Amino acid sequence: MSREQQAVARARKAFETGRSKSLEYRILQLKNLQRLFTERQSAVSDAIKKDLNKSEVGTQLYETLGLEGELSLAIKKLKEWAAPRPVEKNLMTISDTVYVKPEPLGVVLIIGAWNYPWAVTIQPLIGAIAAGNAAVVKPSEVCVHTAKAMEDLLPLYIDKELYPVVTGGVPETQELLRQRFDHIFYTGNSMVGKLIMEAAAKHLTPVTLELGGKSPCYIDKDCDLSIACRRVAWGKYTNCGQTCIAPDYILCEPSIQDRVIEEVTKSIKEFYTDNPKTCPDYGRIINQRHFKRIMNMLEDSTIAEGGDNDESDSFIAPTILRDVKPEAKVMQEEIFGPLLPILPVNGLDEAIKFINKGEKPLALYVFSSDKKVIKRMTDETSSGGLLANDCLVHYSVSSLPFGGVGNSGMGCYHGKFSFDQLSHLRSCLIKQLKMEGVNSMRYPPHTLKKLGWTHTDKTCSHGESQGGRTLIALLVYM
Repeated sequence: MSREQQAVARARKAFETGRSKSLEYRILQLKNLQRLFTERQSAVSDAIKKDLNKSEVGTQLYETLGLEGELSLAIKKLKEWAAPRPVEKNLMTISDTVYVKPEPLGVVLIIGAWNYPWAVTIQPLIGAIAAGNAAVVKPSEVCVHTAKAMEDLLPLYIDKELYPVVTGGVPETQELLRQRFDHIFYTGNSMVGKLIMEAAAKHLTPVTLELGGKSPCYIDKDCDLSIACRRVAWGKYTNCGQTCIAPDYILCEPSIQDRVIEEVTKSIKEFYTDNPKTCPDYGRIINQRHFKRIMNMLEDSTIAEGGDNDESDSFIAPTILRDVKPEAKVMQEEIFGPLLPILPVNGLDEAIKFINKGEKPLALYVFSSDKKVIKRMTDETSSGGLLANDCLVHYSVSSLPFGGVGNSGMGCYHGKFSFDQLSHLRSCLIKQLKMEGVNSMRYPPHTLKKLGWTHTDKTCSHGESQGGRTLIALLVYM
């Protein structure tokens, strides 16, 4: 057996012992994860510093703080989430017990991404543990140091048989995908997402695909441009633009383009100084391949600000592009880097039309002081999430489902949504072997009289429903 086969087999064997079904055991594992981020914060930060040049404070803000919040929420709410959920009854089940029972799926495969390697790998793991599953964790091989840290640290804190870590590149991932899982949770790009889905289809395995795309940002002329551009700059250049929900491009009217450039430039200098290369809060492109891919996007566009780069250091300065055409290279794929194209449009109608011509994005941003503009953008477009007058922060709200639609993904997670996504919501109906009078309406011989008993939507003149009156008669008959 391959190393990957062995890991999956051990996880399934551990799941079959039933220990992960115990709420107490699940909570213990979640609390152990909490301890990991308390006791090993420096090891977590050191690895990310080597991979993405994130500062220790930046790592806590954008990686571990959210995980700590998710862990606390899951620990606090798990008994409530896992409890049977009573549902409404109909006439035939009025005296029965009817409920939904969340159950573990089995063994889940979690394939993480490299841009926020702890956040997007451990967050679905929290959901898998809370739901009572076993989970095989496959961190992204692109973040070499973080993958090694996960491989070393996770087995020290959580059940290494139930939650094994499998490292490696494409061959190891392909071998994992040949195994049978009960759910696959993948974060990454749509091209690989299609391969994941194809592999899952061979076993009829359900998938959650957290993908990406070109998330638009419409800036209305009727808004505080200074605040709007500051928030856009933060959303765009955080993690050097390597964020799946970063604003990919700006749509605005030509009359405000120069002001937008001016305000975004001010914010770049405020956040990252006049020399972002030496700023501890400005990251690096993950590797040379992505560096070259991003630089190639600049070929047919006009740089309004930035453009400085150093391939040996994987550094690309925060960059603004002006008067960008829809056919430009930078508009043909998700940028996933610190380039911010501005496409002039003649108002809201043209912006909505342009957005709807493309694939449905993971996020959509609109900045306006006019509620009608925000409502139209909400009503006339489709996206995984929509955020008005800010960027990124909807990701931090555990009570909102986070996920894509269409080409930007399927399924969702965060908070209770993670628990439900990685649970089987089993329909349960518990009847008793009595009250046959109520049940007689469904037994042959079928008659018009029995059919009449089923009409529960008509109301008698004194307000009592016919269905209720029929039920009373049946109960008397028994």
